[in-house]
Amino acid sequence: MAEPLALLRLLQLASPALPIGAFNFSQGLEYANDAGWIQDEQQAGEWILGTARHGLAGLDLPMLLRLHAAWRRDDEPRARLLSQDLLASRETAELRAEELHLGQSLARVLVEYGIECARPWQRFAGASHAALFALAAVTARADDRDCALAYAWAWAENQVTATVKMLPLGQSAGQRLLESIRRQLPQLVAGAALLSDEDIGSATPGAMLASCRHETQYTRLFRS
Repeated sequence: MAEPLALLRLLQLASPALPIGAFNFSQGLEYANDAGWIQDEQQAGEWILGTARHGLAGLDLPMLLRLHAAWRRDDEPRARLLSQDLLASRETAELRAEELHLGQSLARVLVEYGIECARPWQRFAGASHAALFALAAVTARADDRDCALAYAWAWAENQVTATVKMLPLGQSAGQRLLESIRRQLPQLVAGAALLSDEDIGSATPGAMLASCRHETQYTRLFRS
């Protein structure tokens, strides 16, 4: 169980009110809706959970756990390398731009919290969201599992919020989606912790295709 201040920091990082602009991004969901791939609550749930299992749990979470370990050892060069690797793993220009925007924006927020080691990351071209999230967790003395759960929850909530805006779905449908995803997150985090370096990677061809096509979509609410 996280200490109170550590828990509150994780809640702060996962909050939609965090001023990093995460609400601007759908990660291909907008194109999937426009193309008719996602038209109702069930399809939205299958898409988000599929992306969580084969993308978030295979790439983002194991990299986040390694970043947490690097920051805990005060090994910033290792954190920079891992962050650059994660950024390079984003298959489309939109997803790379999103990762960098969120990372640099979170770095600015952390500097305002008094975390001075985040200052150089405001302009670092390899700054990832996961790297700064892990840094904030370590400075608050939150452990790696709780950090990963908070990160996964923030991702899931953003995906569901984007879905509710697009379809549109009612708030009750959105909460049903979040509840179904919430039940899966501990298992996804546990699985991510067992992955070797060679096993890290995503397998979400539908989401990647949606992201590619979103770059030239005629009308858009979201930046990805």
